[in-house]
Amino acid sequence: MTAIRLLLVDDDPLVRAGLSFMLGGAADIEIVGEAADGSEVEELVDRVHPDVVLMDIRMPSVDGLTATERLRARGDAPQIVVLTTFHADEQVLRALRAGAAGFVLKDTPPAEILDAVRKVAAGDPVLSPAVTRQLMEHAAGTATDTRRARARERIAALGDREREVAVAVGQGLANAEIATGLFMSVATVKTHVSRILAKLDLNNRVQIALLAYDAGLLEEDGEGGH
Repeated sequence: MTAIRLLLVDDDPLVRAGLSFMLGGAADIEIVGEAADGSEVEELVDRVHPDVVLMDIRMPSVDGLTATERLRARGDAPQIVVLTTFHADEQVLRALRAGAAGFVLKDTPPAEILDAVRKVAAGDPVLSPAVTRQLMEHAAGTATDTRRARARERIAALGDREREVAVAVGQGLANAEIATGLFMSVATVKTHVSRILAKLDLNNRVQIALLAYDAGLLEEDGEGGH
């Protein structure tokens, strides 16, 4: 089994040391580098080629949001998990919109941080439906008419089935649950998700969920589904 190559980014040396100690002991994790600021990240990524970056949000020179946006704008970007002290603030939302695959709280038990790293390395989202809903509610408070119009314009590129799958992803459902609800195979769901990502130029399921929410699809689904 090939170990997951992990890069740690946090301005606090004690936090980095703790994470390195906790995560580096796992047989399937290899800590390939550490950075104290977002300004160091791109050069380090080019040098050590991590699969996953564990990225602190608040750093003195270049914050984790800017570093995430810069990394995800590249074609060969690693997966990014954001480290934060808050559950659902605007900065977490911005990181997810930029393409982070999820976030973990700094006081999360080590086993759960490990689980998050393994999930994103495998291409799976790390946000539970409950956390996704919490973020969506926060997004509702920050959404503008312009954002809704732009989101609807992008969603219009999807076919009817793709749109249904996008709504289900927005509800935090797993592929198996979507397959059951929409009477299709899991393989077909995966194909639809891949097509949605490609058509809308998105990085992951979290971004599909945010776009569906921005477009008002989840509200409509809630009104029409009962």
